[in-house]
Amino acid sequence: MAIKYVSTDTTGLYESDTSTKPQAHLLWGDRVSIELAGAVRSKVKARGKTGFVDNAALGDTPLLEVYFIDVGQGDGVLICTPDGRHVMIDGGYKRAMQPSGKNAADFVDWKFARDYGADTIHLDAILTSHNDADHYGGLSDLLNVSAIGELDAASVRVDAFYHAGVAWWVKPPSDRWLGPTATDAGNKYLTQLMGDRAQVVAALPAGANPRLQGDWREFMERVTAATTAAGTPTPIKRLSQLDQFVPGFTGAGGGAAIRVLGPFEKQVGGQPALRSYASSPDKNTNGNSLLLRLDYGRVRMLLTGDLNSDSQRALLEDYTGNRIELQCDLAKACHHGSDDVSYEFLSAMRPAVTVISSGDSEGHDHPRPAVVAASATTGYLEIKDDKVVSPLIYSTELARSVNLGRPTKLTIANPAGDTVVNRADFGAVKIDASVTKAGDLNPTTVTKSMAGTYIVAGLIYGLVNVRTDGETILCATLNEKDATWQIKKVKSRF
Repeated sequence: MAIKYVSTDTTGLYESDTSTKPQAHLLWGDRVSIELAGAVRSKVKARGKTGFVDNAALGDTPLLEVYFIDVGQGDGVLICTPDGRHVMIDGGYKRAMQPSGKNAADFVDWKFARDYGADTIHLDAILTSHNDADHYGGLSDLLNVSAIGELDAASVRVDAFYHAGVAWWVKPPSDRWLGPTATDAGNKYLTQLMGDRAQVVAALPAGANPRLQGDWREFMERVTAATTAAGTPTPIKRLSQLDQFVPGFTGAGGGAAIRVLGPFEKQVGGQPALRSYASSPDKNTNGNSLLLRLDYGRVRMLLTGDLNSDSQRALLEDYTGNRIELQCDLAKACHHGSDDVSYEFLSAMRPAVTVISSGDSEGHDHPRPAVVAASATTGYLEIKDDKVVSPLIYSTELARSVNLGRPTKLTIANPAGDTVVNRADFGAVKIDASVTKAGDLNPTTVTKSMAGTYIVAGLIYGLVNVRTDGETILCATLNEKDATWQIKKVKSRF
């Protein structure tokens, strides 16, 4: 089956070769499988649908695709390279902790099973930016063999797993911690880092010393149980700036490169160590996030995990005289739009596009207004024809939308005769609902009257699509009203 790619910003997917109204809209770079070639339109499969596409809208050039997945509170990024490789970075909370019951595992499953029509999800690499549950939980679901029935794909293969080094350890008798620290030149460092596969396997059993703790240990058990496309155990490796690149993604031959800019590793007492920024554990898990730069052609995208102001200021010192490494065309905002951010660091990035992966948890209230403003004022400014070309700011939470409807009739089907409750009698009908707040394992049961209750009649997830040929960057979100694409384009300045 021949493979083509959409070569225009967007094009229709039609029900027949003569239809005038599209059943769906395809996006620049979308992969299209030709089922029957025609003179003007060809019958194709794309995005899990079958239809007809204008031949004039198809080409042979694949793009770099980056999907910023709407996982609610957390991060989830899928990278599809022009040479057909796939990299997953983070995955949001576990499904059980998601209000929607979905996370990045479900999107990856859709991409392979529905879009590609594949039985196996094959990821060339999985990276977790750091050891917080709103980043690795969805990856744990993806690797959970016992829950594979929740996916359309029959199996998952992972060729490599990478992490930042900071891990949750058991602190006897039953607490958790990030391990011991040491002081060097007035700075405190974490010295017990998680390493390669052998070290991870040794830290899993009961009685191990040191031993990985809790959900993080469960996640690493699933990582160690994973296998590559060749059927061998998935390799595990800690990354730092000393690696320079994610292995296999050096940009050789003009391909996509993934630079490793952080965490910034130093030697303390003859062993690798990472900075300890504060006594609060979250300052250290977030502060030692992987800092990655995805390069393709002239385009640079900076993926920042949950870096905070302390770690950002430290990185500015580490890159003194070389801060151009932090400049980018597109940045994933640090820590979901938290205001724990260095304005100087944002200025050093100077992105034309900022994507904020924010959720619906009211306890976090992301993105913060000051950070949205700071992202605009530090972004690369381009004005054309009296209109702003950049900076552009996207938020997965703001891109999400729901259609609400008021019920008019309730019907309970029964072979002996349906029970029908009309709207006038809704006051006598009570509904129990299980409500899960972002990050909670145990849902709360609420009781509501049917009168005044709304139903979700439709949902558009706040996925932010990014495509590039190495010069032009296209950003797209789905319109709520008609499922067309809202598109913005910027040129790389590198």
